Amino acid sequence: MAEGFSLWRVAVPAFGPTVVNSVGMGAVLPIIALSALELGASVGTAAFLVGVLGFGYFAGSLPAGALVVRIGERRALLLAAIVTAAAWFVAWLAGSWEVLGLALVVAGLSGAVFSLARQSYLTDVVPIGMRARAMSTLGGVNRIGLFIGPFLGAAAGHRWGIAAAYAVGVASSLGAAVLLLCAGDPVREHVLPENQPIRKVLWDSRRVFLTLGTGVFVIAVARIARVSLVPLWGEHVGLSATDISIVFGITNGIEMLLFYPAGLVMDRFGRVWIAVPCTLALGLGMLALPLTSTLYAVLAVASLMAVGNGLGSGIIITLGADAAPPALRAQFLAGWTACAELGGVIGPLLISAITFIAPLATATLTLGALTTLGATWLAHWVPHYKPKPPD
Repeated sequence: MAEGFSLWRVAVPAFGPTVVNSVGMGAVLPIIALSALELGASVGTAAFLVGVLGFGYFAGSLPAGALVVRIGERRALLLAAIVTAAAWFVAWLAGSWEVLGLALVVAGLSGAVFSLARQSYLTDVVPIGMRARAMSTLGGVNRIGLFIGPFLGAAAGHRWGIAAAYAVGVASSLGAAVLLLCAGDPVREHVLPENQPIRKVLWDSRRVFLTLGTGVFVIAVARIARVSLVPLWGEHVGLSATDISIVFGITNGIEMLLFYPAGLVMDRFGRVWIAVPCTLALGLGMLALPLTSTLYAVLAVASLMAVGNGLGSGIIITLGADAAPPALRAQFLAGWTACAELGGVIGPLLISAITFIAPLATATLTLGALTTLGATWLAHWVPHYKPKPPD
């Protein structure tokens, strides 16, 4: 089945809006903690606010599944893009960290809808033999936006102040909405979904979530912890906001180069050959971060974590697509997304809790150790859910 299929077939409807929307996220992510500090938040509160964005993604995951089923992918994507633009506009003009936090929750809720709709579409139309490449490409084009975004955010922040990076988010989300309108409704295969409640689907799939889902949770914790730890540690050793944005831009460029090779390895040799190295690189990078004190040292360690994150491009959504029952895909993937996004909530909360009672270096070492141990769990469970070969 995979031989006659080309990813160019889904390039515009699946990948185009994703790369445009992610430009804004790339501009915003490096400055969330820093803008919170500028608005009077403590270090612990700033880390917590990064987690608030993840909380919005987590809280929106299950409702996103129901929304996509009810109104369709294209309408859900348009709504998500418009709401995200409004959220970044509020964050741009926020006069307190509390208002910033509210805007981040809304951005997370709409982001969950956007992410789930794209994943569900690709899982449906791409043959199993090319699934990992499609999913890693989806993750990769997201990283292209994340590569471009920090440079635009740094330029805006340098000229008009840190908060101006949120204006880049507004423009990119509106641009994604325009592209969705121009691309039209994506062509998809004929499917016969079953109308079962999400809670029943999740209960029936509980073993998958407790085993493979735990490994996905670890990866998600590591990824979002990195987003908090690198700028906070950079600020701790005296780097400027512009320096930190440039570090994010360079490391996102590294990730951008790895997404397709990672998908090819997963399709040909198995998911475990990417899941384990990805997690190890993230964990070892966090363990090494407290040893840095200069821009170049922070950049080197951040680059190690970028290699891990780049190798893991699409790993979470690929594993979810592998495990999803075909007729219950939207419901299952809603739960799968919630599982991953829970990691996005817990990671910054752990950092926040630890930094309230111990130095930032302690939080970095703790997250690094947990992530490194998580690689062992993934090495055991990922092979248990190997997808069936194509007919």
